[in-house]
Amino acid sequence: MINRSRWLPIAIVGFVTLLLVGLPLERTGNVRAVVDFLVPALATMAIFAVVCIGLNVQWGYTGIFNFGVVGFFLVGAYTAAIVTMPPADGEFSTYVGGFGQTLANVPLPGAAHWVPHLVGALAAAGISAVLALLLAWPMVRLREDYLAIALIGTAEVLRRIATEEQWLVNGSRGLAGIPRPLAGLADGDTYKYLFLALALATLALIYLLIDLGIRSPWGRVLRAIREDEGAAAAAGKNVNGFKLQGFVLGAAIMGAGGAFYAFQQGAISPETFTHFFGTFIIWAMLIAGGSGNMAGAIVGTYVIWGLWSVTLQLQGYDLPRFLADRVPHLRDTIIGLTIVVVLLVNPRGLVPERARVSRWLDRRVSSMRRAEKATTSPAAD
Repeated sequence: MINRSRWLPIAIVGFVTLLLVGLPLERTGNVRAVVDFLVPALATMAIFAVVCIGLNVQWGYTGIFNFGVVGFFLVGAYTAAIVTMPPADGEFSTYVGGFGQTLANVPLPGAAHWVPHLVGALAAAGISAVLALLLAWPMVRLREDYLAIALIGTAEVLRRIATEEQWLVNGSRGLAGIPRPLAGLADGDTYKYLFLALALATLALIYLLIDLGIRSPWGRVLRAIREDEGAAAAAGKNVNGFKLQGFVLGAAIMGAGGAFYAFQQGAISPETFTHFFGTFIIWAMLIAGGSGNMAGAIVGTYVIWGLWSVTLQLQGYDLPRFLADRVPHLRDTIIGLTIVVVLLVNPRGLVPERARVSRWLDRRVSSMRRAEKATTSPAAD
């Protein structure tokens, strides 16, 4: 009998990969064009995977229903931008900050290429964490549905502030000319490979750090709170304190993802950070991939953003008029159907969470089973 929970992730990932490679190749017949399409797409996937991991810390491990992801994404992107950019000229752009030139003059080797961006990414994570701390202090006690509504409203308020307050981040004009990390070390054609490496390295670092934290006693408390807050409180755990920690950590990771998004795009505006683009898509990635699982967050990001990117290729075909005018709607339909199919076949996602307590206990149980098998084998013979 075929195990659907095993072949479904392989089949869907393989299908998305085939589309990502096959459609550009069929359209252009040029391998170089395929590479030029895939490299930026993979970098964007890595950035969204970072944001998805932040949501996974909040919802997948702590059980906090954050439906205002776009707010922390926006704050991270704008913080990194105003830290790394030069001072505003005051004519067509007005914004606070502009520390890029000062940070570039720090007496460190090649400081201009990496110091402003390192500080910008750390500042993005820090400001997002502080914002989450201020929000979570009164909100963390709210029930899931009320918390979701409050965070949606907060995210919209942040977006309106970015739009209306011209002095803060240049209002609706947005910010352009955001410097890119290590840009002076590679030319325009090869820089995309360097940025992809940076994005993947950041994703790997965050993955490893969060994985270590979740496997620690601290992470086990988070999962206990997710499963049963009453039981965790009865065991003497500070439920609200741990929920606050999980929410703040997840927001910091989202802010870091927003920083790298600003670095990649080179220009941002409030219109970019919609609830659909910055919240729904991230939730779709996590639900499709499997909440409570770091690998699931990455796989879900690859599948959802891969389908999102592939459907843009349809605009290059000579489609019937009624279909050509509806490609954006078709894209949304494909993503929705993918989520429905995944949840019908495996409600826990493509890569569901594994039920485990700790590595030490897993090794202990495995050794006991091997010892038991070794003692019973001669008797069986």
